[in-house]
Amino acid sequence: MKAIFIAYDQAHHEQILEILNSCHCRGYTAFGTVQGRGTNGGEPHLGTHAWPSLAEAMLTIVDDSREDDLLGRLHALDQSKPRLGLRAFVWPITATI
Repeated sequence: MKAIFIAYDQAHHEQILEILNSCHCRGYTAFGTVQGRGTNGGEPHLGTHAWPSLAEAMLTIVDDSREDDLLGRLHALDQSKPRLGLRAFVWPITATI
């Protein structure tokens, strides 16, 4: 199993949910509004007068067999609107309860 942490511009929220559904990834935890700045450029998401946009974050745990499809679809969404920002990070899950 893999944990996939997704940080994205809030404008992507509905599309992220659609991608999770289409990849049969039922479970997730949404962190709601978060602030941040990417390492490779793009605008900060700080919710301030100077930087008004905000981000959201989500964590989903998926079977290994779903990882590549999910990451591919997330990457395609990021490529379609690169100025908004979307990142996904993958960690192995070694145990659950």
